[in-house]
Amino acid sequence: MDPSRSSDASPLNPVQEGERIISMDVLRGVALLGIFVMNIPFFAFSFYSYFKPGLAGDFEGANYYTWLVSHILFEEKMMSIFSMLFGAGIVLFNWRIEQRRGVRSVPGIHYRRMFWLLVIGMLHAYLIWYGDILVAYAMVGMMVYPLRRLRPLYLLIIAALLLPITSILGIAQQLIYEGLRTQAESGTDEIAKDIWDELKLQFYPNSEVLADERDANLGPYAERVRYWAPIVLSMQTLAFLFWTIWRVASMMLLGMALFKLGVFGRTRSPRFYAALVGAGLATGLPLILIGESLMRSSDYDPLKRFGMYGAFNHFGSVAMALAWIGVVMLFCRSGAIKWLQHALACVGRMAFTNYLTQSLIGMFLFYGSGLGAYGKVERWELIYIILGVWAFQLVVSPLWLGKFRYGPMEWAWRCLTYWRIEPIRRVNPEAGTDR
Repeated sequence: MDPSRSSDASPLNPVQEGERIISMDVLRGVALLGIFVMNIPFFAFSFYSYFKPGLAGDFEGANYYTWLVSHILFEEKMMSIFSMLFGAGIVLFNWRIEQRRGVRSVPGIHYRRMFWLLVIGMLHAYLIWYGDILVAYAMVGMMVYPLRRLRPLYLLIIAALLLPITSILGIAQQLIYEGLRTQAESGTDEIAKDIWDELKLQFYPNSEVLADERDANLGPYAERVRYWAPIVLSMQTLAFLFWTIWRVASMMLLGMALFKLGVFGRTRSPRFYAALVGAGLATGLPLILIGESLMRSSDYDPLKRFGMYGAFNHFGSVAMALAWIGVVMLFCRSGAIKWLQHALACVGRMAFTNYLTQSLIGMFLFYGSGLGAYGKVERWELIYIILGVWAFQLVVSPLWLGKFRYGPMEWAWRCLTYWRIEPIRRVNPEAGTDR
């Protein structure tokens, strides 16, 4: 039966606890914790060190291997998984609402939900941390919504067509910039030299740019907000058009297809998930290692990392994300380490709250409005902070959800979406139930 044709006119309510797909919560929890591995260097070091890791300090020994592991296992992989789950969530959320109320009520609810996510994302981006992803999720979530009813095959085709666009644009930009650089360095074209002198600071910051960034991050809160505001605007416009929209939309559509194929619900066989792990590793790992080798041979030239060499991880990360999904689904099917599965599921159920909490922790630890540790730690030392935050969220999330039905931000988002105050406290917290 098509749920969109349901005649049920029951009141619209948020997803209830018994309706949740636990394996999706566990996967979301894994992705949320993994995202912190990629985000914390942006708090601890220069923004430009993403393209040239050596700008974060010594890049040998433990520092190099710490970066390498995060590059292979986490960079773009966790964001891919989170984007897939967001796409799957759009399908699941709308299907459940349609079951209860009918199709005509759904678009308004979805777009209101995305609107408030956009508002919260804007506040996060401009007032807390420039690396916000919520704005992109809200904007792309609005765009892909009309495609939610497509069959999995069509979703996979569109996702496959969108995925290369980011790399194509990045490589085109690399070639254009390298052409400008060549002309500028030849001294024969003054116009090219003027343009290159302006553009090159985006990829090759000088000591003055790095000093300004450091002063802003370690200065008063208001100064940091003013410094990053134009950069955030650029990321939400130019970077969004050239990178974010294509990558995030591709992964959301892939997530919709995987959800419809039953991949996220542990409904496929262990052999299927094992094959997913094997195929993901066999495809993704060589691509990522080849790209890393090429980047190292160029001394991590930022233009090449942004363009041609970065394309290897761009595609390889999708395969590695699928391998991660296979591993987590096998873990969920095994029933092993139940306390960890429960803790990860709770982290996933509070992903919105935990994501913003990670930003607040990063801001407190590294910026001048907090402890001011920016630029004062080695890359490998971030491991201790990562493990500490993981432990904190794995412990606090189950404790919170033992007393309350939702995380604080999840509750606020639901209230704004349904435009009424939702009950948050459990009726019987000792039993961990609402009834």
